Amino acid sequence: MKEYKLTTLCYLTKGEDILFIVKGATQKNLSNMNVGKYLGVGGHIEDGESSYECIVREIREETGISAQSVKDLKLKGVAFFINDMCDNEIMYIYKGEYVSDVDPCPGTCDEGVLTWVNKSRIYDLPIWEGDREIFRLLFGRETGGTFEIKLTYHGDDLISVETY
Repeated sequence: MKEYKLTTLCYLTKGEDILFIVKGATQKNLSNMNVGKYLGVGGHIEDGESSYECIVREIREETGISAQSVKDLKLKGVAFFINDMCDNEIMYIYKGEYVSDVDPCPGTCDEGVLTWVNKSRIYDLPIWEGDREIFRLLFGRETGGTFEIKLTYHGDDLISVETY
């Protein structure tokens, strides 16, 4: 049985816009399956770190945004990613409203390029199919309390979605 990697992900909003990192190819991740995809901010939980501490650190590292500039940073759900081609993952998904007047975009970090995208366009982006399901729960008509979702992939193909 494969172990799960523990990670975090956050979608920061500003009005009707959502902050994404467009993953770029670097020397250390040339074969990374996320290259060219639009993703939220986040990363691996370090030893001794809570998911909240991790997401605050990742937001600061990837965007330069401090926790004081994010209103209502809350855990919204947990996603279980099962994939036969890579590590399985448990991802704690956060959402918060960016309230500063200092725009982090355009900006870059080791992960890629930061960009704001209007909510009306997020389904048109190059994203993982499972992200569409997560967006539906975070930004769609079914928003509300916290959610749990299990996304099963065969390689790049989403083969099963279970929402709890």
